[in-house]
Amino acid sequence: MIKKFIYLEWKAFTRSASFGANLAMKILIGFLMIYFSIIFIGMGVGAFYILKKMNMEPLITVNRFLIYYFLSDLVIRLLMQAIPVLNIKPLLVLPFKKSTIVYFSLGKTVLSFFNWVHAFFFFPFSVVLIIEGYDAVSVVLWFVAAFSLVYINNFLNIILSNIDKLFVVFIVLILALGAAQYYKIFDVTTFTTPFFEGFYATKWIFLIPVFVLIGLYVFTFRYFKNNLYLDAGLSKKEDIATTENLSWLNQFGTLGTFLKNDIKLIKRNKRSKMTILMSVVFLFYGFLFFSGGIETYDNPTMHIFAGIFVSGGFLFTFGQFVPSWDSSYYQLMMTQNIPYRGYITSKWWLIVIATVISTIAASFYIYFGLHYYIIIVVGAIYNIGINSHLVLLGGAYTKTPIDLSSASGAFGDKKAFNINVMLLTIPKLLLPIVLYWIGFKINGPNLGLAFVGLVGVTGFVLRNKVFSLIEKRYKIEKYSTISAYKQKN
Repeated sequence: MIKKFIYLEWKAFTRSASFGANLAMKILIGFLMIYFSIIFIGMGVGAFYILKKMNMEPLITVNRFLIYYFLSDLVIRLLMQAIPVLNIKPLLVLPFKKSTIVYFSLGKTVLSFFNWVHAFFFFPFSVVLIIEGYDAVSVVLWFVAAFSLVYINNFLNIILSNIDKLFVVFIVLILALGAAQYYKIFDVTTFTTPFFEGFYATKWIFLIPVFVLIGLYVFTFRYFKNNLYLDAGLSKKEDIATTENLSWLNQFGTLGTFLKNDIKLIKRNKRSKMTILMSVVFLFYGFLFFSGGIETYDNPTMHIFAGIFVSGGFLFTFGQFVPSWDSSYYQLMMTQNIPYRGYITSKWWLIVIATVISTIAASFYIYFGLHYYIIIVVGAIYNIGINSHLVLLGGAYTKTPIDLSSASGAFGDKKAFNINVMLLTIPKLLLPIVLYWIGFKINGPNLGLAFVGLVGVTGFVLRNKVFSLIEKRYKIEKYSTISAYKQKN
């Protein structure tokens, strides 16, 4: 039966209307996986000897910071690891056991890259420990316990995935614990290090995370099996209806109508709400670059990268999925006398408004110097003039539907940020970096900022001509997009 599910998954992938784009993205993600795997292997092999050169006991030092390692891993999972989604409803009327469906779906998470990539750190590190004379049995038990914690995070992510904004709580927790330790207010590692050291020093303590993992798996399995039925578990949850006229937008005609629909969509759906939350998270991304805390990031080229990112949070999370946000009623919309220009313009204005708000909200970066805030403003100008057009143009080729009506029950995927979004964002960041680098080499940072800003202003001035090109492309792709949005898996 599991082989049958694998066969169905393969058919769904190869028969998808966006098969070409999906295949290209899979290949790109594959290279990214190889890159991170090599990094983890290097960390696993080199950590012991680097810590030795720093006159630090390797195993004790690693155990000391494992609490931050696993908390950070959980945050990344909550932010990026998608819950595997099967087209469950049609399967429930077929002679498939519910337990088999759940086993297969949970099994997919077990094989996730977010799990086995940690083996490239823990396994080489454990091998080095054994080679360097540490007790082999104790090292193996330590490895089993550490890897059990990796899978505990996996199942916690599944259980907690439908709790909005939870990853922010963990981010705040990590920052608070780190700051408290840095300023010697409270050192959480004083309490956690003995526990992690116990995995090596005491033979039976490794059983604690193992039993917790087994308990979490059983709980997760039963939870999804109990919710795997049509009349309630997978049905759409209905809330009390509320009315929002937003009548002040009527003065903008057709544009106002589209804007009202987008605002209501963002306010009423879990996944679209997450784009707002992600935009807020992006605002603080600049601290990595402007505070001088990370030497690699403290250079002019990386600063313009941060400027684009800080002001473009909404553009990169919401804009990347235009028109997929409207996929559930896209066919109906195309039967109406609706001009594409009005539709495209409304999305553009929504992105522009969000970018301006983000830029104003990021004014606290003036604390690090006026120059840094000017970088963010220039990045916003580029986002409005160039990147906003690029995401809308890319939308013509985005043929992956978004099901905003999915219940929050079994295997519902509500993540608004994923690896595909990140990879699609990279090309939009390269051109401003190149422009800035050229200007910087010619006559310093001011000319680099002038180049980036000038290109952004040029794109804004020529927006009507660009809209005509985008509109033409949307019309060409119209029927293939409608066909793609009909697919449910």
